[in-house]
Amino acid sequence: MKEKNFQQEFRNKNAIPGVFELKLCKSTSLPFSNIAPHQLKALSDAGSDAGLYHKLTDQPVSFQQDRQNIQEQKKQQRFTRPAPFDCFFLKNIPAYLVVMFYTPRKKKNVYYIAIDSLLEMIEHAGRKSMTESMAQRYASHTDNYLKKRSLFRC
Repeated sequence: MKEKNFQQEFRNKNAIPGVFELKLCKSTSLPFSNIAPHQLKALSDAGSDAGLYHKLTDQPVSFQQDRQNIQEQKKQQRFTRPAPFDCFFLKNIPAYLVVMFYTPRKKKNVYYIAIDSLLEMIEHAGRKSMTESMAQRYASHTDNYLKKRSLFRC
């Protein structure tokens, strides 16, 4: 499993409103250094009175491939996905670090840790990483994404 797979599952299963930074942990602990300072700041800002402003970008990916000349191709640029709007400003929005502790075919435990709880955890951890038991203790919501297989087949 890769983080992009986790993002797809999260998109399909999440029902909690807010802003999220997703992390996938395939070992026994997630180093705090895996959470970049700008990510912590953005989550904190979105969850506070200060707010978070962000400009979305449209970046061209490729040109249509056919036998037209270069000028016509430039007029027909394609984009990865059209942006829904230009920018946003979020203020006092729930903000979470969402961590999946993953073991192939055994577990996909997901923990939603509010930004204030995360900052408290980092400050008082006494270590440089987060274990699953720490995530469970600080999480405001948990989920298990492991698909349950039916014992009976029709």
